Amino acid sequence: MRQRGFSKKPGMREIQMRLPGCHVSVISNESTSLSAAAGGGLRRLKRYHYAFKRLHQIFMARLTAEPLYELKMAFSLHAHLCAEHAATLRKRVGEMREPPLGLDAVPDPNLEVFFDEILAAPTTPELACGLYEKAVVALKAGIEGHLRDTNPLVDHPSVRLCRFALLELEQMSKYGAQSIAAMVDSDCRQQMTKWLSFLDNCLAAAGGLDGARSVAERIPRNAKSEAHLGNSAKERANGPLSPSPTRTTRELPDPVGLSPSEGEREKIQRAGVSPGCGPASPKTLERHYSAKPFQYDRVPRRDERFPDPYNMGVNAEVFLYDKTFSPEPKTLMMFYKRLREVDVPEMMASIITETPGRPWEYYRDMSRQLWDEARHAMMGEVGFANLGINWPEKVMINHTWSMALNTQLKPIERHAVLYFIEQGLMPKNGKRFEWEVALASHNGLSALFQDYDWADEVLHARIGRDWYLKEFKNPQEAVRYGDECWSRVLMNWENWRQKGLTQHRNWWPELYRDACRRWGIEPDPKVLEYSTTYQTVRADLKELTGSA
Repeated sequence: MRQRGFSKKPGMREIQMRLPGCHVSVISNESTSLSAAAGGGLRRLKRYHYAFKRLHQIFMARLTAEPLYELKMAFSLHAHLCAEHAATLRKRVGEMREPPLGLDAVPDPNLEVFFDEILAAPTTPELACGLYEKAVVALKAGIEGHLRDTNPLVDHPSVRLCRFALLELEQMSKYGAQSIAAMVDSDCRQQMTKWLSFLDNCLAAAGGLDGARSVAERIPRNAKSEAHLGNSAKERANGPLSPSPTRTTRELPDPVGLSPSEGEREKIQRAGVSPGCGPASPKTLERHYSAKPFQYDRVPRRDERFPDPYNMGVNAEVFLYDKTFSPEPKTLMMFYKRLREVDVPEMMASIITETPGRPWEYYRDMSRQLWDEARHAMMGEVGFANLGINWPEKVMINHTWSMALNTQLKPIERHAVLYFIEQGLMPKNGKRFEWEVALASHNGLSALFQDYDWADEVLHARIGRDWYLKEFKNPQEAVRYGDECWSRVLMNWENWRQKGLTQHRNWWPELYRDACRRWGIEPDPKVLEYSTTYQTVRADLKELTGSA
């Protein structure tokens, strides 16, 4: 007998009728523009991959010489995100077709011009508008269209990675919009109008970033009016310019997919191009800023919050490892060391930019490490802000390390120095020691920072083993080479002072006094007297000769 208050258990058939199916959304999605043939979706995925790869290249190539601190940090993050999404797309394309995958081919010449123009933008406002108003927005719109057009059941692996990509593209887009609003006024935008319209025309001629537009839609309305944006008359008279390293002169393979209709073929022929597999692009638009090959600038630049960038007057490492000093002031030195790591992304970006032809996993791993180092710099910034210390006024953050390595060493030599330093951070007197000091200082934020900083460096040591160590016979040789390369770097300590670039002012006593006021304690006279510089002692505590 059924007990009162208890309902009858539903039968299996009733349960089956109530449960939603994973494929339920497919019933209402009758679109087959992508799913009718895998090649259509594959063609779009290759374009997204190309866009992420080019965005990664631009963020990296413009990071070092970008003076604005916030943009330098944002480029670090966004390059990392682009590298990750490019890697995911490469994997998905490999699942859908056998090699050759064609991922190194340029999908459309006008799309190449579009990204080359942004790479060569001469000013920060133009660069930001090109990146965030045009490229990121177009890529986001293309992926959104992919989700609308594809079949979510048959193409679920692509749908999943597209959804993840959209999450971070939305963050990038919002950051870019806020940055542009802060930098670009009406007069500045007016000066950029023609160039931004040219970028729109490049996308239109390429069929949109995703290539989904019809041939008729690809012919820019004002293409002829863009002649003033191209090469000079003299350059045009002398024939085409030599292609830059980012441009390819090889013929593009026919994309996989349906051939154009007869009507589309006639439009293609009228546009003056050869018919191919899928909608083709009209003739390549004339270049503007990218008419001359892009020249990479490896010299780091900083904004006005870094007023004394050559200052090497306070040796943080000697103070940190001096057992006679208490943990509390050492926390200040560790915040300084973290914020000073802004020079690591500046240096690593030069390695990545000037090391072509490596597997994409190399660029993905190196970009992750670069972003970690940018995070560490921001940890130092937050540490000072948490104490109420105005770091641009009290702490002189220099760029001497990145400048010296970028201008005096080859990319492999810079990587050697980086690996040598990383190996020195692994013993007990490295990152573990800094974490223990942070714990002893009773500064919870510092302890948190040093815990994650230590964890990051474990990963970085592995990245060094994967991509640097294999170039040598054994680890000892690799470490020795890094030490030798660093020893060859001339820091010009005395020369910079003689030239008036810096006086290597000892800013430590003023910073320490300010912190003691906020802590409500009296300064330790011995700590106030600290005045060791980097003139004769390197950051790894190795003594130097002369002023190197």
